[in-house]
Amino acid sequence: MTGSICSTAPWYVPIHKPLGQKGAHSEAFGRSRGGFTSKIHARCDNQGRPLGFVLTGGQISDYKAVNALMALPAPNPRAMLADRGYDSDSFRRDLLIHGILPVIPSQKGHSVPQKTDWRRYRDRNRIERMFNSLKQMRRIATRYDKTALSFMSFINIAAARLWIRSFVNVT
Repeated sequence: MTGSICSTAPWYVPIHKPLGQKGAHSEAFGRSRGGFTSKIHARCDNQGRPLGFVLTGGQISDYKAVNALMALPAPNPRAMLADRGYDSDSFRRDLLIHGILPVIPSQKGHSVPQKTDWRRYRDRNRIERMFNSLKQMRRIATRYDKTALSFMSFINIAAARLWIRSFVNVT
């Protein structure tokens, strides 16, 4: 079984929130070039079905959500596929300690690039397709929700729809 983690780093979700309100960080609102944004980090199985999500502000680095993603109640995979944003020596070391093969390309400015199994890495497109399916739902693509709890609830409802689709024969 191969696990994947990824964030919606290329697709920032704009936040419709009036300026001047407090508690932006607690509701996963972050400042980015486009204004207030959020990032959805996901952990998926080898079929691209979501196992769990973590919501952070748009300016937060990807590997800051790694501990929360790895703490999700899911079986340990044999390999973990992730994009360059998750490249850190400590994350690779933690994966190897738990017997998980890291399949993460090195960041471009890395002094000592790590070897990447590009054949396995090609399977990461499944998580990108999962994010595309989630973003087909307007409420998730635009985040009109003010609180992180209600936004995460709708993300989980959309994820349940993806799981149902994989078990029900649609003709």
